[in-house]
Amino acid sequence: MNSVVEAIREIVLNHCEQHKKNEKFGFYDYWNDHIKRVVHHTAVLAKEYGADEEIAALAALLHDVSMPAEFGDRGEHHRFSAKMTETLLGGLRYPPDRIQRVRDCVFNHPNSNRHLRTTIEETCIADADALAHFDRIPSLFSLAYRILGMGLDEGREYVKERLYGDLWCLSERTKEVYGQKLKGFLESLFVD
Repeated sequence: MNSVVEAIREIVLNHCEQHKKNEKFGFYDYWNDHIKRVVHHTAVLAKEYGADEEIAALAALLHDVSMPAEFGDRGEHHRFSAKMTETLLGGLRYPPDRIQRVRDCVFNHPNSNRHLRTTIEETCIADADALAHFDRIPSLFSLAYRILGMGLDEGREYVKERLYGDLWCLSERTKEVYGQKLKGFLESLFVD
């Protein structure tokens, strides 16, 4: 792992550890419940798709950094995480053109911004983010019930819609590999 990726990893880990100490959010472990899984899936996809592995690794680490850093509104986390990406990488004297590429991956990772994606790295991060949700489904239920305060039926529908949204918003290439397996899993999990 190169020094910039390692430095960013340490910064993100620190934000995640500080977040766990917050009484309001202490039960949620951003690193183990989400970011680490995104990093894993990103590495696999970047290698398979021929993406710039350093750009992808940095974007995977930073895609949600504003949430454990408790910076900005959760609903706009991609905007705040993109701003933090610029600041953090700039502070490490990372090349400006590469900062922009990482920033674009971070900003465009939500499904609502899929129409803005233009690079394979952006696709890798978005797909890895979606795949990570399938790795930690109990965390999504915890989000629905504990953080968002939803009732049983509302929380179930929230998680169901979120996971089906993740499935259908995967890139065609990733959907070819994972789509049938994930669809079958969802059909068995959410039996009506």
